[in-house]
Amino acid sequence: MNTILITGAASGIGAATARLFHARGWQVGLLDINHRALAELAAELGGVWHAELDVGDASAVREALQDFCSLHGGRLRLLFNCAGILRFGHFEDIALEEHARILQINVLGLLQVTHAAFPYLKGTPGAQVINMGSASGLYGTPHMVSYSASKFAVRGLTEALELEWRRHGIHVGDLMPPFVRTPMVAQQSFEPPALRRMGVKLAAEDIAAAAWLQARHAKVHRPIQWLFTLMYWAGQVSPPAVSRMLMGWLSRD
Repeated sequence: MNTILITGAASGIGAATARLFHARGWQVGLLDINHRALAELAAELGGVWHAELDVGDASAVREALQDFCSLHGGRLRLLFNCAGILRFGHFEDIALEEHARILQINVLGLLQVTHAAFPYLKGTPGAQVINMGSASGLYGTPHMVSYSASKFAVRGLTEALELEWRRHGIHVGDLMPPFVRTPMVAQQSFEPPALRRMGVKLAAEDIAAAAWLQARHAKVHRPIQWLFTLMYWAGQVSPPAVSRMLMGWLSRD
């Protein structure tokens, strides 16, 4: 039986992924801090397992993982770390507490969920972790400084853990899209110049489709959308100065 547990599942990419995997026969578990939206999605999917959760609460994370996995023989085929928060704006205009919260959810929350999931992943053939990365994890992105820093951390964690957990048969990878049309992006009051120039060409369903592909054909990093894929591979062979120049051009006021 294929099982997937999704954090940040109540809307956007998490919800689109839940719908896709559920439609294709997987047993889906939903986690999100937004209880009302979470309950509505669970009902839409026929009453699938769900729990209100702040990924920053380590004890609640452990309890949620145990509750879901106990329903499936203590196994977990796929963990999708999708929970995350974002704030666009000039670094100095954003309160320090907001910067800290972005790192707490996007990095510490992901660490806590992944750590709690380990014993269930270890006991499952073909187990995987998919982390929600970002194009902003390729080169530091102005006007989203803390978010970009958090995605660099996700990228590093993904690379290190993918090597370390090979001995347990657990694959770890991430999805790296540029801007995606989600409520999190739509509610921002500041528009970064890079977003204005690149546009928002991806929908949540595009990322869900990439998660499905990743579940079947795992990679360490999966860049999404042709332009960013080109930028990603160019960045692997070109000097860092080229990436810096390109980001400076995209982000100019």
